[in-house]
Order: sequence, then structure tokens, then C-alpha cells
Amino acid sequence: MEKPLTLSDYQSLAEVRYQIRRFLHFSEQASRSAGLEPRQYQLMLAIKGLPAGVRPRVAELAERLQIQHHSAVELVNRLETGRYVRRQRGGQDRREVLLVLTPKGEKTLRELALHHRAELRSTAPALLRALRRVVHGTGAARGSPSETVVKTKEVTSKRSAE
Repeated sequence: MEKPLTLSDYQSLAEVRYQIRRFLHFSEQASRSAGLEPRQYQLMLAIKGLPAGVRPRVAELAERLQIQHHSAVELVNRLETGRYVRRQRGGQDRREVLLVLTPKGEKTLRELALHHRAELRSTAPALLRALRRVVHGTGAARGSPSETVVKTKEVTSKRSAE
């Protein structure tokens, strides 16, 4: 049977969510500053970063972004209109449509990816600490504001009871 969640467990989960959201907010802002919607950047990154052996087709990219097929098609359409990606026929199966980054798409993706990597290098330690607390059940960070408030309330309650 699972052990019940403690206040510290909730604080750890909330901290992970906060750290992820901080990075996602950065990513959204960086994408928009480059003239892209966040999901457009994500799709370009997915094309470039597909695992070996996975073909850059709309279905695979929709799965990687966890979006519906028609939403991925619309993203591709907009990226193609902006000349960031292009469609090309598959090698042996001419019915297959593959997506490739254009030189403009490669350049934009490289610049954004460099900014994202730098941001992750700066924020990763806090995210890793938060993840470790959740995975290993070590509770909230010592001296975190929420832990301090809880401890203060406990001390106040104990003093009141005496």
C-alpha cells in the first residue's frame, strides 16, 4: 500500500512543477522573440532531434509533441509558409511525405537551441534537486520558504499548547 502524502511531498511536487513551468515560460518567450509560436519551435526541434531510425513524418511528430495529427499538419503548414520547413517525398515510397528543415529553419532552430541549452544549464540544478526530492522522497529543501512557514507554525502551535 502506498504511503500517504505528506505536506513535504506536496511541496516537492509543487516545486518540480514550478521549475518545469519556469523553463517552459522561458521557452515560450524565446520562441516568440524569434517570431515563432512555442509549438512551432517544438516541432522544429522534434524534426532535428528525432531518434535514429525514426522518419520525420507528421504522425511521428504529432506523437512527439503529444498533439492531434491535424494540429501537427497545421503547425507544418505555418512553418512551411514561413519557409522554416519543407515537405519532400520519401525515397522508395513516393506516397510518404517527410519534413525537413530549410536553411532558415536550421539557423533559427540553432539560435533558439543555444539559448535553451544556456537556460537549462543555469536552471537545471534547481530542477534536479526538486526531482530528487520527489523521486527519493527526501522532502522539501531545507530552509525553503514553505518549509520555514510550516516549522514556524509547528513551533507556534507547540508554544501555545504549553
